[in-house]
Amino acid sequence: MVGTRIAVIGAGPSGIAAAKECIAHGLGADLVVFEKSDQVGGNWVFREDPGHSSICSTTHTISSKYYSEYEDFALPPDTPDYPHHTQLKKYFQDYAEHFDVIPRIRFHTEVLHATRREDGAWLIRSSGPGGEQIEVFDVLMVANGHHWNPYTPEYPGRFDGEFIHSHAFKSNVPFTGKRVLVIGGGNSGADVAVQCSHVAERCCISMRSGQWFVSKFFLGWPIDVIYEKVSGMLPHFMRQSIMEAATRLIVGRYEHYGLQNPDHGLLQCHFTINSELIYSLGHGDIVPRVGVSRFDGDRVHFEDGSSEVFDAVIAATGYKITFPFFDKSFIDWEEAKKVPLWRRMFHAEVPNLYFIGLFQPRGSIWPLADYQAMLACLEITGRYHRPTDMRRAIAHELAHPHFEFVDSVRHSTEVDYADFRRELLTELKRAGVKPHARPENASIVQIKAWASRRTGAPPRRLRKAAKQRQNAQRRQAEARSAAPSGSGAPADAVAAKQ
Repeated sequence: MVGTRIAVIGAGPSGIAAAKECIAHGLGADLVVFEKSDQVGGNWVFREDPGHSSICSTTHTISSKYYSEYEDFALPPDTPDYPHHTQLKKYFQDYAEHFDVIPRIRFHTEVLHATRREDGAWLIRSSGPGGEQIEVFDVLMVANGHHWNPYTPEYPGRFDGEFIHSHAFKSNVPFTGKRVLVIGGGNSGADVAVQCSHVAERCCISMRSGQWFVSKFFLGWPIDVIYEKVSGMLPHFMRQSIMEAATRLIVGRYEHYGLQNPDHGLLQCHFTINSELIYSLGHGDIVPRVGVSRFDGDRVHFEDGSSEVFDAVIAATGYKITFPFFDKSFIDWEEAKKVPLWRRMFHAEVPNLYFIGLFQPRGSIWPLADYQAMLACLEITGRYHRPTDMRRAIAHELAHPHFEFVDSVRHSTEVDYADFRRELLTELKRAGVKPHARPENASIVQIKAWASRRTGAPPRRLRKAAKQRQNAQRRQAEARSAAPSGSGAPADAVAAKQ
């Protein structure tokens, strides 16, 4: 739509994908991307000081490179299966430069307030190098992320030692020789505990309930490659059974490591992907503890009645979904167990507001955020139409999750990667649009080609072409047998009519 002013909040992986799609759909002329830092990459820009980013110096992805790259832009060929944060940062910067997103970004500019006028236009108040200003936009895309505002639980008593959230954990060096307790068994908690165990005098990890811990590799393959292959062939209950069996085959019984057993299925939660935690537990480098009940000076009391003295407590207890630029009377999902958006992006009552990347898959966010942005641009340009009854559509989606996820705030935006991708592609198909054609050097294309060479099976595209030729030959044979004797009609012409 010519002349449409679009504002994107955030130049992280989802924000730059949103900007790229706007440019690709002819909406880049009046596009502005607001980014309060000095570069693109969002959470993947490591900084020593606590800020927006929540990664530490040793962070690698928990999704493999095969599902951590945008589908239309390949990672470098020498990228390892699980890239380091420095490699991701460069990848996002290369992506933004390749698709000409950088000129549309206002760095060092924070959105202070966003409000919608009676005529539907957005008033955006921002603060940047030139001071504060208010501008009018026709469309707002929110891509500010949901792993930046730490959630810290409150416990009875007072802890006199050092207490930080994992968001502020940048290195294990400050914890050398200390007695450290990590609270939380999610991906951050597992990473922090493993890092601290290398230098701490003693390292414990506290979990209120049993968690699923999944290795990054299975039979030499990244676990998400295995899962995505299985998900396309099997129903949900079989997927879960196979994944749980594979996990037990690798890890064994959790009781052997002093861990509690999960009270839910593996695919009903945001399971932890970490190959080192179980190893460290098995070697005694990390000691498991149950949930914390209270603090008393430097002593921490646990729910099983035991207690222990610690020098430092690191709370890896997740993040709150917040939008500081919106009035809470407009949107407040901080305590929501289900975020009321259709396809995790469409608001029921505000048609010119899109949330890009506000979902939590067991895998990478940005490849699917790219498809969300594509849907938004298709709607803006009139090629796509959302459901007429949005409230009903949202209610149906919330009542039918991909799996019966744990009923908690932590899982308010949980999706299954494979299922959610299929849903987004279904919507694109309704608009007559196909998914991105993956480049020949894409990681997933390369691994499939390698697998084909190993098994002797031809690549999928060649199998598809062969099948199409077989079908054409079959139709021609049927046409020949159906053609009247002496009709003089060429067999190919008869087949074409059919």
